[in-house]
Amino acid sequence: MPWGDLAMFLRRAIDIALADHVAAVEHKGWVFFDRGLVDAASALEALTGEPVLRPLCMTHRYHRRMFMAPPWPDIYVTDTDRKHGFDAAVVEYRRLMETYPALEYEVLHLPKSTTAARADFVLASLDG
Repeated sequence: MPWGDLAMFLRRAIDIALADHVAAVEHKGWVFFDRGLVDAASALEALTGEPVLRPLCMTHRYHRRMFMAPPWPDIYVTDTDRKHGFDAAVVEYRRLMETYPALEYEVLHLPKSTTAARADFVLASLDG
């Protein structure tokens, strides 16, 4: 469980994100990541002060547009997989909302609507 050594967990998440990034090159068409290198590197840098974010994330780039959904209180739940509470999610969201633009990404907010409508929004935004 990551809760025992969060820094070790984040380093492992970075390793997996880098491998995923390399593997994505082999696929034709769009590849979507739910979380990834920027999230893990940003969290590790915030936790430890290690300057990992910019060197990793400027070398391993994603599409210029990032899609974010803020933590919505009416659907946010804490469970066995999501142990951190809503307040921690808000702190993380705010950190990422500063991080992505600082890394020259355009952040688009997902609409609070149905899954299908959000998917349509993402695909339409990528075509433009």
